[in-house]
Amino acid sequence: MPGSCFGEFLTVSTFGESHGTAVGVVVDGVPPGLELSIDDIQRDLDRRRPGQSLVTSARRESDRAELLSGLFEGRTTGTPIAIVIRNEGHRSSDYERLREAFRPGHADWSYQAKYGIRDWRGGGRASGRETAARVAAGAVARAILAGRGITVTGYALEIAGIRAGRIDLAAIEANPVRCPDPEAARLMERAIAEAKDAGDSVGGVVEVLADGIPAGLGDPVFDKLEALLAHATLSVGAVRGFEIGSGFGAARMRGSVYNDELYAEDGRVRSRTNHAGGVSGGISTGERLVVRCAIRPPASIARSQRTVTGAGEPVEIAIGGRHDPCIVPRAVPVLEAMVALVLADRLLAQAAISQPLDRDVQGRPAAGTSHRPPPPAPNGR
Repeated sequence: MPGSCFGEFLTVSTFGESHGTAVGVVVDGVPPGLELSIDDIQRDLDRRRPGQSLVTSARRESDRAELLSGLFEGRTTGTPIAIVIRNEGHRSSDYERLREAFRPGHADWSYQAKYGIRDWRGGGRASGRETAARVAAGAVARAILAGRGITVTGYALEIAGIRAGRIDLAAIEANPVRCPDPEAARLMERAIAEAKDAGDSVGGVVEVLADGIPAGLGDPVFDKLEALLAHATLSVGAVRGFEIGSGFGAARMRGSVYNDELYAEDGRVRSRTNHAGGVSGGISTGERLVVRCAIRPPASIARSQRTVTGAGEPVEIAIGGRHDPCIVPRAVPVLEAMVALVLADRLLAQAAISQPLDRDVQGRPAAGTSHRPPPPAPNGR
């Protein structure tokens, strides 16, 4: 499958470059009849767009979603959903003096090595601009999840080494860094401002929670749920690390501590702890999904850096233009989108194996078959 496509039952194909006419996405496999509006898509795009605050890029983009197909009278039709987001605020002239130099921390050299040609205007497909298309697709996935009562919530857990001391989900959108701890948010803003003033940048950690997931999503052996989540989140250019549940902390635990003891409640199997992060054996347990992603400092900084040109000549460059001193706040809706896309895809995969072959699409016995009851839904739902 080409590198710009993702998913098995719910497929996503993004297109466009940072300084081209537009970026966009085609989402296929969406069930018909789901309630969806352009406002649902726009809401998430507004959370990702640049120019939101002093801690993000000053590039001005309205990021208005144009819905080309797949929706009629507020409901999905079952046909591919195509969404375009026009590029409005790109200034390719900012990159003219860098066209011969490979920028440190960017994909300039690796793209040149792979394709023998590269788009030097802001990074082309390697630019964070591509993630706008992912966020639009994620909004479609949310509509699928909403039908099962599944919610996905992300936030900045850590920025510049400053970690949230408490998690108040109501506080996330009340500050520009999207931190669930208001006091930590103020310290994070200060650290970002200091890095920006120094011509530098900082990274952090985004945590994503998903609630309402039924048990049974994910497939052994290679398509474990956490493996698909890692694939999805690590495909975001700024992400350099992934963990689920206790993650790397599990390496410092004993089994007697890490193992999530089980009990029964209201006909469900529950766990007393959630060190596994909602996944066991690669399959969802019905507990809260907990994913964390390490976000690198943005590569575009104003400080002087040493590099080489395409001819191998050494040069020093300082990258001007409008860039994020910290990508974490804008990465939150992107990673929410990628988690939502994986969960929606796996819901559709589970539905495919839960529908017995001797029944039609309405669940009625097919002609010439015995009347056997369908298997129970995950968690008895």
